[in-house]
Order: sequence, then structure tokens, then C-alpha cells
Amino acid sequence: MADAVIVVALLLVAGCATAAVAQRDPARQALVLSVLGVVLAALFTVLQAPDVGLSQLAVGSALTPLLIMLSVRKIRRRGRPKEDAK
Repeated sequence: MADAVIVVALLLVAGCATAAVAQRDPARQALVLSVLGVVLAALFTVLQAPDVGLSQLAVGSALTPLLIMLSVRKIRRRGRPKEDAK
């Protein structure tokens, strides 16, 4: 039973990682990366490493995607041409 759960978690990790690489839009990549962080946290918990799972949950699924989204937002704002004031 435990082996089946590990195999399912590994398949989910592989699927989410592939989906993150396949995305072309950085905002979508950040969202898929967040899902990947949650799945990795579940995998670490299944592998009996709950401390690593909690760290992954905080950093991999919340903090890193948030920083990527803020960076993408700032770059997109900076790239817009400014309208001439009349």
C-alpha cells in the first residue's frame, strides 16, 4: 500500500514538473510551480520527512511563486510604453 502511494506521488511530481517546463507564460509557470511545491511536500511527507515537507510547503508552494509573480508584474509594467501627457 505504501509503495503504491509513493509511486502515485512520484508520478504526480513528474507530471507537474513537465507541465511547469511546458508552459510558455511566466505567470502560468509560477502557478504550476506552486502546485508542484504542494505535490513535492506531499511526497516528502509520504517518504516520512515531514520537516522537509513543511519547508517545501512554505518555500516551494508559497514564497517562490509569489516572488516570481511579483517579478513578472514589475517587468511587464516597466515594459509598457508611457503615454504622452497633453
